[in-house]
Amino acid sequence: MDPQKILRGKRVLVVDDEEDILELVGELLSMCKIDTASSYEDGRKLLENNFYHIAVLDIMGVRGYDLLEIAKKKNIPALMLTAHALTKEDLKKSAEKGASFFAPKDEIEKLPVFVADVLEAREKNKNIWAKWYERLSGFCDRRFGKDWREQDPEFWNSVIKY
Repeated sequence: MDPQKILRGKRVLVVDDEEDILELVGELLSMCKIDTASSYEDGRKLLENNFYHIAVLDIMGVRGYDLLEIAKKKNIPALMLTAHALTKEDLKKSAEKGASFFAPKDEIEKLPVFVADVLEAREKNKNIWAKWYERLSGFCDRRFGKDWREQDPEFWNSVIKY
């Protein structure tokens, strides 16, 4: 997979209350056409009035789950990017609420690959959470403990199925 090729020219909305994150994501996704917002209200207006191939939403600070609902209604895939809500509960909540991906800000340098994964899976009608698991299960094992999936195996087996 060539993330540069997949991402070139795609419209991306990035909503985060940290200006440095908005700038960094802009640099990482420089091959895309990016709109940014630093508040829920600005993000909501952009989501409601524009087409995007994908939205990258911070969970905390900008009411990311509320923005996720709007994105979902508009059939815009959303990647949840977080530092403060980096818990197995928020991971599960993101999946339950229809997010396409959940990425820790600790892994932000891989964002182009994650966004390309979402767009490619959507185009090929594949389960993106299977790819997410491939890419980030090791991170989750280190962060949440190796048994994080076993605490709700029925849910995770249904989400990660290939």
